[in-house]
Amino acid sequence: MTDFSQRLFTVAAAQYPIDQPETFQDWAMKAAEWVANGAATGAKLLVFPEYGSIEIAATGGAEVMTNLQQTLAIAADRAGDIAKVWCALAAAHDVFILAPSGPEKREGRYVNAARFYGPKGGEGVQEKLILTPFEHEWGMSAGQGQRVFDTPLGRIGVAICYDCEFPLLVRALVDAGAEILLVPSCTENMSGFHRVRNGAMARALESQILAVTSPTVGDALWSPAVDRNSGAAAVLVPPDIGLSMNGIIAEGELNAPCWVFASIDLLKLDRLREAGEMRNRADWGRQRGAEPLGGTVEVIEVR
Repeated sequence: MTDFSQRLFTVAAAQYPIDQPETFQDWAMKAAEWVANGAATGAKLLVFPEYGSIEIAATGGAEVMTNLQQTLAIAADRAGDIAKVWCALAAAHDVFILAPSGPEKREGRYVNAARFYGPKGGEGVQEKLILTPFEHEWGMSAGQGQRVFDTPLGRIGVAICYDCEFPLLVRALVDAGAEILLVPSCTENMSGFHRVRNGAMARALESQILAVTSPTVGDALWSPAVDRNSGAAAVLVPPDIGLSMNGIIAEGELNAPCWVFASIDLLKLDRLREAGEMRNRADWGRQRGAEPLGGTVEVIEVR
């Protein structure tokens, strides 16, 4: 159950570069450094981007990391080892972590899965539901199911990159109690970055929730999958008096590896939904033909 005594906390979103680790230990050291730096901001929730785990392909050498199918295969094969590292880091730093998403095997097919870890060993996973054209070209498959993670910070939903551009997907999470939306992304061009950013801002506005974006940044020209990356992280809310006039609580410098962090008081969002300038969340159901979406989202307790 959500502990509403913890309504004020700091969230940190990574602008995460795709590096070229030579060994798994090199990669694990990078993950540990990033989590330590994120926790040093005072954040209790750390958000990493989409497809960040693909950099593990570099540990397979030139033949693997320059071949798309072998890249997907090694990332999926090492998913269990990668999960152990993130789980341990969440416990060591007493933080919740949305780890970088990546390919995982489901009945012989690859899905794009983002794993969420709690400091007490809890874990959940959200798969990407709607794939982009390039993911179809890779041979990826759409994931299944939506989940909301019930944590002491609040109920958290995840919409991976393109998924956040579809209002009904996110609204289903909100109808299941989500008040924090995490949007990990991996976009090559500035057009893609803005689509995801605009989608996240719209979802924050229409459901009066907190949205946090985390992108991959910089070039990794060795990779056939994530060779070019553009973006900036942001902490977003609905524009409203006393909260943020433009809906932006914090945002990063474009393409600069860093953490973007901000302190969030969810009580302000609670009050906004009851007595803000607008009532977008409540008025959603007044749209002509709008119907509730309940019963489609699994709620998982993560501690």
